[in-house]
Amino acid sequence: MALTPERKLFLGVRLKRLRRDLGLTQTRMAEDLAISPSYLNHLERNQRPLTAQILLRLAQTYDIDVRSLSSDADAGGVRDLAEVLADPLFRDLAVPRHEMTEVAQDAPGVADALVRLYRAYSDRRRLSGLGRGAEGDVAADAAPAPSDWVQGFIQSQRNFFPELDEMGESLAAALSPEPQGFWDAARRRLADRHGVQARVVPADLLPDSARRYDHHRRRILLSERLGASGRSFALAYQLALLEHDNDVTAIVLRAAPPDEPTRRLLKVSLANYLAAAAMMPYEAFRETCEASGHDIDLVRARFGTSFEQVCHRLTTLSRPTARGIPFFMLRVDAAGNVSKRFAGGAFPFSRFGGACPRWKIHAAFRAPGRILTQIVETEDGQRFFTLARTVRRAALPSSEDDSQLAVGLGCELKYAARLIHARGLDLANPAVTQIGPACRVCERPACPQRAAEPAGRSLTIDDFTKSISPYPFAPG
Repeated sequence: MALTPERKLFLGVRLKRLRRDLGLTQTRMAEDLAISPSYLNHLERNQRPLTAQILLRLAQTYDIDVRSLSSDADAGGVRDLAEVLADPLFRDLAVPRHEMTEVAQDAPGVADALVRLYRAYSDRRRLSGLGRGAEGDVAADAAPAPSDWVQGFIQSQRNFFPELDEMGESLAAALSPEPQGFWDAARRRLADRHGVQARVVPADLLPDSARRYDHHRRRILLSERLGASGRSFALAYQLALLEHDNDVTAIVLRAAPPDEPTRRLLKVSLANYLAAAAMMPYEAFRETCEASGHDIDLVRARFGTSFEQVCHRLTTLSRPTARGIPFFMLRVDAAGNVSKRFAGGAFPFSRFGGACPRWKIHAAFRAPGRILTQIVETEDGQRFFTLARTVRRAALPSSEDDSQLAVGLGCELKYAARLIHARGLDLANPAVTQIGPACRVCERPACPQRAAEPAGRSLTIDDFTKSISPYPFAPG
């Protein structure tokens, strides 16, 4: 986060939240930062801006990522509120943007609560639309879907779990394989240390599964449709559970999921994180990425992993002493349904919709296997370098119509010079594609891909004119 003389950061609410999360009094934090309690009080009440010196002391004293204090984080809350208030239910309120900004900045907990409440309402409305009656357990209806809860928790940690990364590095060191030999090393450890045998079996024995662990016979069965990277990941996942079940469970308990299905899904997600950390140990992976210009094909070849596994791992490199580029990642199917959203940095994901159709992640389906690059600009003027490519669903025949997914990866444009995929592009004066969030929130005019007018804007239909956008609207 760059701090310039022209930009003053008033982040009192977030500073106060950090202090309370750390269990510190104002007097204790002031002592830690070598400032007076009265000055800290002024900072928390937004009567003084946070200086670069104070930010540096916060990072060094409490080992935090100062980006978590950045006002950029509030932008996500504003976007989420904008999406919620775009619902026709609130259209008559016409809440102005500056009020949303004030709520996100001054009361981020309230903003999060409103978004969570709206999500529960949306889920219940969707279920009712599928024929479910309005009666029933209201508390159960209001609970977020397990996938939404887990996604929210992981993103609240910026998709970074230092304990799991340390376990992954230790496990990788214990295996001591050449990266391409992970399968053999993991299979030997499963057999020698745990008495578990790994077998690749015909697809018809596992028609609905990619892998299955047989507790009684102490064996893990893998579908022959799994590629080499998928098989290695399956063994890494099983090792993660056999060797660190208590550690993973402890993280789950601290997170306090609301119900048993959510707890189980979170445990699987964290075990997957640990498996990736074992196959792609943090420091070795980060150094390879930096040295190769983040050449994904070279990285996946060196670690014996897939394109999607590398992209996902890139979003987790937030170790304070050795940070990677803050990437974001999205995975969609051909219909635009989003099945993965991860971000180590800021990107305006749509909380309740899919990706903008102008983003090349959708065009990837027309060029299977090719990496498509694009520089995009969001409504607030931020620019990002992105790439997209199709991947195949695990354990599905390649002939299946729905076997293809598309993965999008990106970072802020300022990091693009460090990427081999951006070489040859004019990064100083790039060709830029303007994109937006969900159409109900996006206020870009004259967009030929628009599927609906933005909330709070009146349509300006003219019988005598055919506009570029199918839904022209009056400016705010």
